[in-house]
Amino acid sequence: MTDPTDPNDPAGAPDRRNGTTVDLPTPASALAIIAHPDDAEFRCGATFAKWSAAGSACSYLVLTDGSKGTWDVEADTAALVLRRQAEQRAAADALGVTGDVVFLGAVDGELDSSLERRSQVARVIRELRPAVVLGHDPWKRYRLHPDHRHAGWLAVDGVVAARDPHFFPAHGLAHHRPDALLLFEADEPDHVEDVTGFAEAKLAALFAHASQFETTMHISEDDDAAPAETLMFRTRILDGLRAAGALGGVEHGESFKLITPL
Repeated sequence: MTDPTDPNDPAGAPDRRNGTTVDLPTPASALAIIAHPDDAEFRCGATFAKWSAAGSACSYLVLTDGSKGTWDVEADTAALVLRRQAEQRAAADALGVTGDVVFLGAVDGELDSSLERRSQVARVIRELRPAVVLGHDPWKRYRLHPDHRHAGWLAVDGVVAARDPHFFPAHGLAHHRPDALLLFEADEPDHVEDVTGFAEAKLAALFAHASQFETTMHISEDDDAAPAETLMFRTRILDGLRAAGALGGVEHGESFKLITPL
């Protein structure tokens, strides 16, 4: 527990267990900055469900259009973009999210972390004014997908730009400094959100992304195979929650690298 007499352990700081902090105070608002529709559900869906249930206004900034999220060479990618937007909104509903779902619209697979993109991300942070920002860890080793790498830099660099008043003054918006940055997919996580009781909400939100059953969840359209594959996917998600929870001594958790103060 926190020690209010210790100046390095301020009131309101998360508990620390075996070197891992557990549970931020429920933020008034939070923003997940993600590369693709469904990334947030995989990495912080249960955290969003928990915070939303406690009254937090959770929002999404989806950086790409998700247009390459299929193995069908004949796919109508314009239709896929619209489908994935609808799926992302449905997933947010499944988590009880009450904030905004914002789509930046970069072409899937072609995201960059240019100054222009950084400005766009900083603008959304200034508009939504989240207390906590969540995003991909850009320092993760051996990451293959370029969108995830760039999305991580945009989250980190966007926070810095949004917090300081002389970055992008043309926005015409007041600067905003979040309280904390949570990076998921970290090689060395040091924070866990206890999401015990929110596994089913996370799974429901993931299953809202039906266009990704084959490519990401490995659930086929074969009626005979699908039940077993669905069970395998559920097991994979629950095993991940248990493994992350073990870092913080809780039943189910989602793990992050915590950066604060910003």
